[in-house]
Amino acid sequence: MGKPRMIILIRHAQSEGNTNNPQEDRNIHQNIPDHRVKLTKDGWEQAYDAGRRLRELLRSDDTLHFFTSPYRRTRETTEGILKTLTSDEPSPSPFPRNSIKVYEEPRLREQDFGNFQPCSAEMERMWQERADYGHFFYRIPNGESAADAYDRVSGFNESLWRQFGEDDFASVCVLVTHGLMSRVFLMKWYHFSVEYFEDLRNVNHCEFLIMRKKEDSGKYILENNLRTWSELRRERLAAAAAKEKANPSSPTTATAISEKDKEKEKKLLGVAGESSSSNAGTLSPIPFRKKWGGCPNGCDHGKHAYRKENSMHAMQLNGKPSSPSSSPITGEQSTLPFRRPAARRWQSSSDEDEDDPRGRSGPTVDVKRSLDEVVSSPDGTPSFISLEDRLRSRLKSPRNELHQLKTAGRDFGGSASGNTSQAGSDTEFSAEEDTRKRLAKGKIVGSRAGWEEERWLMRWGIRVMLAVMLGVRLSWNCPRMGCLSCLS
Repeated sequence: MGKPRMIILIRHAQSEGNTNNPQEDRNIHQNIPDHRVKLTKDGWEQAYDAGRRLRELLRSDDTLHFFTSPYRRTRETTEGILKTLTSDEPSPSPFPRNSIKVYEEPRLREQDFGNFQPCSAEMERMWQERADYGHFFYRIPNGESAADAYDRVSGFNESLWRQFGEDDFASVCVLVTHGLMSRVFLMKWYHFSVEYFEDLRNVNHCEFLIMRKKEDSGKYILENNLRTWSELRRERLAAAAAKEKANPSSPTTATAISEKDKEKEKKLLGVAGESSSSNAGTLSPIPFRKKWGGCPNGCDHGKHAYRKENSMHAMQLNGKPSSPSSSPITGEQSTLPFRRPAARRWQSSSDEDEDDPRGRSGPTVDVKRSLDEVVSSPDGTPSFISLEDRLRSRLKSPRNELHQLKTAGRDFGGSASGNTSQAGSDTEFSAEEDTRKRLAKGKIVGSRAGWEEERWLMRWGIRVMLAVMLGVRLSWNCPRMGCLSCLS
């Protein structure tokens, strides 16, 4: 068959969350998930009536494909439509139930309004904030925006268009979805602007939006006239002007209407002041916008903003007080001890913390003694520093410092990010394994030294043999040990 001759969008019937009582509707969504809200008794009647109207709209040789949202209210609407569409009352139906294909399409689900909705006062505040921000781009907390729903519908439209190329696709495609999703579908299909989408009013329950294909061009033409808020506003202004013209001697009626409109404007949008609303019979063309963003009680986030100090500078200081000229970040208490938490800074030594190296203080150096002590060693080392201390200080080579810089990580935060761990892939090396590796390394170094000694003796043996054979004098001061030039 190819492309269907008609695409019909149907909004679900009345549900428990769409009654005429706004307070009850909001209480429903506080206790029942949105996807489990069911139809009311009037909603089932609307679904049955939609099935009868669809039966009159179709031809007897039409084939049907249904795509429905997985929400309960849309699935129940589809069941009601199919019940009367395939019923043999009052006459046999040309559409048997086994010839109709029904698919659940999650991309046609309703806009996500979060999980359980908050109280009515918070929901009212959120709707007012959405009206000021814009219905299309405003993202519901813990939910999604109409722009997010547009992305979903875009993917569904592409999938649907690919199915149009199949030979067994139906002649009529029916989409049972939600009010906002119907408008988003049309926005994507006909390339509506964001401003026009936000001006569109919602679709009535079980209202048909019919897109009929033109035989000459193959394009789908929307047969419905979509209702807009701007059109409704013009109709109300025209009706009020006609009523005032018909009864010029009763200004109280016009005054009462204007006062009611001003009260509504003050409640929903806010009025800049009494002076702006003092003109009788007129509304402010530019409504006062509330400030929704920012901090309601004054912003103090700058007082609590912390900047991370350069770890290289902290390593160089090593606990020493930094001067404003030497530290890249100045301020009070910028040394390492004051950057530590107070619990760590002032913790007392206990039995369970004896093994914690963070609670220990490093070795103290008597600076005064080092200045007064007579230097007696050739390299300028004070005589009170022992040989053991000097050997220990030589172990701190630049190679170890480079290793510390390597394990500092990309951000020099000590996280060693981006470097291979020194431990194994599963567990870290124990102390016993480290000892065994050091011993094995020492054996390798010892074997290399012995091999060098044997090589040196072998080379000198060769020189002695050559000297005896050639009868020459052997030079013992040759640094090259074995060259023929020394055999003179």
